[in-house]
This record gives sequence, C-alpha cells and structure tokens, in this order.
Amino acid sequence: MIDLYISETCPYCHKVMDFMAKESIRYNKKDVSVPQNREELLEIGGQLQVPFINDTDYGVSMYESDDIIKYLTTRC
Repeated sequence: MIDLYISETCPYCHKVMDFMAKESIRYNKKDVSVPQNREELLEIGGQLQVPFINDTDYGVSMYESDDIIKYLTTRC
C-alpha cells in the first residue's frame, strides 16, 4: 500500500493527489499537520518535506512530486 504524506496547503502535494485520483491509484493520505504522521515522516524519510510516498509493497520511499509521479507511472 502507498502512504502519501502531504500538507493540504502544498501545491506539489495536490499535483500528486490529482495524478493519483486521475489514475485511480489507491493510497493512504497522511497529513503532516497530525503529529503522529509528522513523526512517521521524519522517522521514515528523515526530512519534514512533502509530498513524500512510502510504498510498503515495493520498499520504495521518495520525495519530489515529479519523481513520485514518474515512479507511479512505471509502477501502476
């Protein structure tokens, strides 16, 4: 499953969410305004930067909206 760490005010996060919606890609949205999600992001990725995906099915984690979209294009 894909966890997508976002901030609702981040245009790059919306870019990724819009792409995932258009492609019908299922994911868990984790808003970093929630302290637990923010702590998870720091633990997994090491930076408080969004968007960030953690694809537990394939062991892939990454930042940067364009990189995420490129990865999702090849994965799905």
